[in-house]
Amino acid sequence: MHSIAVLGLGIIGTPWAARYQVAGRLAAVWNRTPKPNSPAWSETALQAASAGDVIQIVVADPSAVSSVLDAILPALGKGKAVVQSSTIDPQSAALFESRVRATGAMYVEAPFTGSKPAAEEGTTVFFMGGDAAALDAVEPLLSLVSQTRFRLPSVAKAAALKLAMNIHVAGLMQTLSESLTFARRAGIDDEFYFQALTKNVSYSGLARLKEAKLKAQDFSPQFSVKHMHKDMRLADGAAPGMPMLGMLRRCLSEAEAQGMADDDFCSLIRLLGK
Repeated sequence: MHSIAVLGLGIIGTPWAARYQVAGRLAAVWNRTPKPNSPAWSETALQAASAGDVIQIVVADPSAVSSVLDAILPALGKGKAVVQSSTIDPQSAALFESRVRATGAMYVEAPFTGSKPAAEEGTTVFFMGGDAAALDAVEPLLSLVSQTRFRLPSVAKAAALKLAMNIHVAGLMQTLSESLTFARRAGIDDEFYFQALTKNVSYSGLARLKEAKLKAQDFSPQFSVKHMHKDMRLADGAAPGMPMLGMLRRCLSEAEAQGMADDDFCSLIRLLGK
């Protein structure tokens, strides 16, 4: 499989498409909100899917994925593969696999970790689930936009692992927000706080990624509140009753209610200042 079509040109899909283009592998792109100036633009999802050996979907949620599949099914068949990289729930992943494989095409569930900077730098981490032959077929293309690719034996496990990772990330962000706010209220400046944090066992890649944004109160999105909230809803639906997950949903819901839906999810810290 030599060419790829990217369906969904958001914060992640756009830099992925750019990297595929540089590598000479981009067949087509499409986005629900038209972006006709994008390289290899197609007017419809069906046209884009027809152009690529692999069709990579990176959209908002299970409903959006289902809508895209409705549009592209006529283009699928033997010799095609769908790589589903949106964050969805395990049940939806299994359903979408059945729909795609019924056409004769291959299906790989490949959600990812790493926000906008990772997509731009090609350091995305994929959680790839599906049939081994399908994983082998698409991995060379995915390697153009990623640094690490974990393999799982089923699409449901890949979807579940992604949600598990985002529960952890959301929890870390809430903890960092409360810890930093506590230090600020004690009169400790941000520079000193983060210097100390780097020597603490709790220091994380998330703290490193968000340090500059928190210091500058820069809430431009790398990963938005609305998308993290969607992921926590999906996780809660798949495994209800986890106490911290419920708390995170309430915080994210409040952030959306206060107009932060499109801001980076580090903007949760603003709730603590109110």
